[in-house]
Amino acid sequence: MKHSFPLALVIAAIPAIAQQPAAQQSQALPPETQQVARQQAPQAQHQATSQGSVVEEIIARINNSIVTRADLQRSKEAWQEDVNKATSQGLEAPKEADLLRDLIDQQLLIQKGTELGISADTDLVKRLDQIRQQIHADSLEDLEKAAQAQGVSFEDFKQNIKNGIIQEKVIQQEVGGRITVTQQEIQQYYDLHKTEMERPEQVRLSEILISTQKAPPVKTEQGKTALPAAPDAQLVEAAEKKADSVYQQLQSGAKFADLAKANSDGPTATAGGDLEYFKRGTLSKELEDKVFALQAGQYTQPIRTNQGWVILEVTEHQAAGIPPLKDVAPMIGQRLYMTAMQPALRDYLTKLREDAYIDIKPGYVDTGASPNETKPIYTTAEASGSNKPAKKKKKLGLF
Repeated sequence: MKHSFPLALVIAAIPAIAQQPAAQQSQALPPETQQVARQQAPQAQHQATSQGSVVEEIIARINNSIVTRADLQRSKEAWQEDVNKATSQGLEAPKEADLLRDLIDQQLLIQKGTELGISADTDLVKRLDQIRQQIHADSLEDLEKAAQAQGVSFEDFKQNIKNGIIQEKVIQQEVGGRITVTQQEIQQYYDLHKTEMERPEQVRLSEILISTQKAPPVKTEQGKTALPAAPDAQLVEAAEKKADSVYQQLQSGAKFADLAKANSDGPTATAGGDLEYFKRGTLSKELEDKVFALQAGQYTQPIRTNQGWVILEVTEHQAAGIPPLKDVAPMIGQRLYMTAMQPALRDYLTKLREDAYIDIKPGYVDTGASPNETKPIYTTAEASGSNKPAKKKKKLGLF
């Protein structure tokens, strides 16, 4: 039983790989995308000419690629945001000492992608269009303007996403695709841990929201959400008619996710309306009574709320207690997969280091270094007293 290597897990393994951000309402780059953008594509910034350009301090050479002190500084800035986020969520924070290691990892993977002939052009177009939809931009030109408005070079932004896609593909092809999780391993894990999987009754919901608000909710000084003034009756009636029309399309066999993407005014529209899981007691009594009475695949009639008219679909309905193996097998398989993936990925990156020519400036440390790496070798000047500088032996003519 083989498992695919999802994007979110690639991101966990190799920092700064572009990811698909959550839906946003304004034409501003989502926070995750902004972080990717700030992690500027190194090679695009290391161009030095004889016309007065400033040469950045190089702290590492990886074959024909380099890492500069500026690259490391940008990584530190992104790392600090990761630390703050992890701390607020009670998670283990990444280590600052591994930042240079991660930058070298990225260059090695990108170079391997070139060697394997991996292309990311088509995927880049798709990824940019997904980001465009998520920030509700009408065109890629509007996406570019949104990036530039935040001081982000659009070319560097695209290059960084492209590099991330290449890294994902290399990891999947060279590491993830070679890991197998058997049904027997899944069964054994379930038998050992099933009491830990006990859960309350919960439903996973999707929504189609037809808004009756002319303006979006705002935050008060106390941090609470305040809705704008009550809408007029005409607007409520028009929204109700639209909600009824959507409901009739559902009754005729249309897919809920497709209708959500096309009609919902909610922030989850681009995700097909997905709202994640809800336990009993987390919804209003009216909504709880309606949705907990439904089975997976069923949906409500339009319901009037403060935000407008909403149709809710139950995509999963999980009973209380220990779930059967069939319900949690994919989750267990993914957990076992990642347990095997992390050391396998690190072993692969170590091998790439051993096959590469890496030179680290004194004072900096690659925590992923292998003792078997090719190191630069220097020779002393000839004993004849020649004043010529010592020559550095080169590998593959790269330096």
